[in-house]
Amino acid sequence: MSSEIRLAFAHPSERAIATADDGPVDRISLRDHIVDVEIGAFQAERGTRQRICFNVVVEVQPIVGHIDDDVDRILSYDRVTEAIATELAAERLNLLETLAERIAERILLEPQAMRAFVRIEKLDRGPGALGVEIVRSRTDLEDAGQDSSQERPHPRIVYLSNDAISSDSLGTWLDQLRAKPAPLILCVGLPDGPRPTVREAMAQRRIDLLAIEQNGWGLAARDARCKVVATRTELDWAMKNGQVCIWAPSKIVLDAVDTPKMAVTDTVALTGWFAQEIEASELLVIGADSPTVENVTVRNSPVGEGAL
Repeated sequence: MSSEIRLAFAHPSERAIATADDGPVDRISLRDHIVDVEIGAFQAERGTRQRICFNVVVEVQPIVGHIDDDVDRILSYDRVTEAIATELAAERLNLLETLAERIAERILLEPQAMRAFVRIEKLDRGPGALGVEIVRSRTDLEDAGQDSSQERPHPRIVYLSNDAISSDSLGTWLDQLRAKPAPLILCVGLPDGPRPTVREAMAQRRIDLLAIEQNGWGLAARDARCKVVATRTELDWAMKNGQVCIWAPSKIVLDAVDTPKMAVTDTVALTGWFAQEIEASELLVIGADSPTVENVTVRNSPVGEGAL
């Protein structure tokens, strides 16, 4: 028992050694890699950065033959720090567990990596370090059906003005849009009518985002084929399974590392930001002026037009 407790708090390298199979393995490690980042589920952790410490051990396949001092034959330490930086830049996260899982998965996409030990600790949330540690293997990814060669889908984004949502042509438009092969995500603006106003900017931002989501639920009530979706994980699943999504923006906007520069009340521009973030193949705006969006094809259609 004392040995198990010691290993629980030892560096991941000791756990790797203690739990290794009989066959030979090589290991690379990253110790006490500290990054300032905004992370956490509590409201007090929003809008502020805290120190996060990473300790990572990767078991790799032993190199057959001579290394010949060739960096291309080994798993570089840079790939580990790049995995951390990439996942921190992807979106703001609430849980260390989610971050650790994603870092381990990214490391295990490297052909040499067989098993990854990832420990992450918050250094500023109390008198001690608060953290998690996970172990993942290549077989875990294979069992989960993950395929590193599978490209992320590039959806079509369609912004619907309130006139478009209430149009009798809505069902016909959806028929036309669903007939095309790329995944479909619908975006909406603020609903007609008044909404609460407050002086505190962050509170007003949340109120406005929730108002957009209410409008999205109104659209979903008009056509059962449309499902309101809030997270990137849900969006990825829906796109891969042919589901028509209505984007509920609160979580993705509030958790974005590079937050939108425009006011969220400029819902067409906000949709353009989202189209860039999700790497959309096209943005179609129905019943409103088109935004300027880099790297995305933008089209415009008036509400009275038949074919899209």
